[in-house]
Amino acid sequence: MSILITNIKELVQVRDSNVTIVKGSDMKQLPTLKNAYLFIDHDTIVEFGKMEDLSGIHADETIDATGKTVLPTWCDSHTHIVYAGDRTQEFVDRINGLSYEDIANRGGGILNSAEKLQNSSEDELYLQASNRLKKVIKLGTGAIEIKSGYGLTVEAELKMLRVIKRLKQDFPIKVKPTLLAAHAIPKVYKDNKKGFIDLVVNEMIPAVSKEQLADYIDVFCEKGYFDLEDTKRVLEAGIQNGLTPKIHVNQFNAFGGVALGVEHKALSVDHLEELVPEDIKALKNSKTIPVALPACSYFLSIPYTPARQLIDAGLPLALATDYNPGSTPSGNMNFVVSAACIKMKMTPEEAINAATINGAYAMDISNMYGSICRGKKANIIITKEIPSYHYLAYAFGDNHIETVIINGQIY
Repeated sequence: MSILITNIKELVQVRDSNVTIVKGSDMKQLPTLKNAYLFIDHDTIVEFGKMEDLSGIHADETIDATGKTVLPTWCDSHTHIVYAGDRTQEFVDRINGLSYEDIANRGGGILNSAEKLQNSSEDELYLQASNRLKKVIKLGTGAIEIKSGYGLTVEAELKMLRVIKRLKQDFPIKVKPTLLAAHAIPKVYKDNKKGFIDLVVNEMIPAVSKEQLADYIDVFCEKGYFDLEDTKRVLEAGIQNGLTPKIHVNQFNAFGGVALGVEHKALSVDHLEELVPEDIKALKNSKTIPVALPACSYFLSIPYTPARQLIDAGLPLALATDYNPGSTPSGNMNFVVSAACIKMKMTPEEAINAATINGAYAMDISNMYGSICRGKKANIIITKEIPSYHYLAYAFGDNHIETVIINGQIY
């Protein structure tokens, strides 16, 4: 099937060459074409240009985008959408004065989700996760990373990853699976953290590798969870089993996790609400991309990732949702883009670059996703009639998306 989109008010994130990452001051540049067309054949972007240059293209379907903006779908590189139930009570507890750490110390938080997940069947988890995935696709997400981490046993972590595999097979969007075995210390290992890490390293990681259920290995490197030595051990075991590192780091404390991630050639270091000069120094001249999760900061009322420090230091930055039941029960990348502009002082251009090309880079798929480029996958957002792409970040309370195209098919 072929689709021709005509009379596009503004075609956003157009690249004649295949740019795969945008850094520093270049993030302020967002190339666009006004009064444009876009031609899609099967699942591929074949051609684009100005309407005055359109000739000789015949498509199975033509979409008139008069007054509308067209851009690549969002690339959400950090989610936890496979989970059971919700944690609404903890939301109320925080309003009543308990901190995230207080709730975790009482057996809530990740351990709460782990208990619910362990008591849920694979089919129940799949149904809940597929409903969430359908919603985020309609909100414009065209590629997504999904982590395990609410299992905390060999059996339950494998169950989560098998659900992710089913989602990958059943849905048209790009899905990248991550093993986040070291997400929290289970109750049965409360006084034996080393024993749990032994389980992760000697049983979980090899089992996941054997079934080829994950691309990445992740660790929650944070005080009260996993320290630098723990993180190093898990990452190295993952690497030995063919998994590329990613890290949850600097959410509440900065103590060297960023440098450790860079040392182990992590694809991304995610959260970074706390940042010290040594972290920026470690990231320079590396291939590791920082990932900010502003919806998490909004929901937990914690600091926002200091985007200006990172970008002004010449570094790249990606944006993702952190969609999960405890700290970000939303997969709305449109809100993430708005929050980045409003709370992190990113320009709309920087935020869109961070949520498209750089989000794709943080999943190692920016060679095929994240921009309007000939030969890339036809994952496209068509907005409703809006004044400009700036309006996407400005009018944060409305849904501006009219049509989502995934792999050349209207979703």
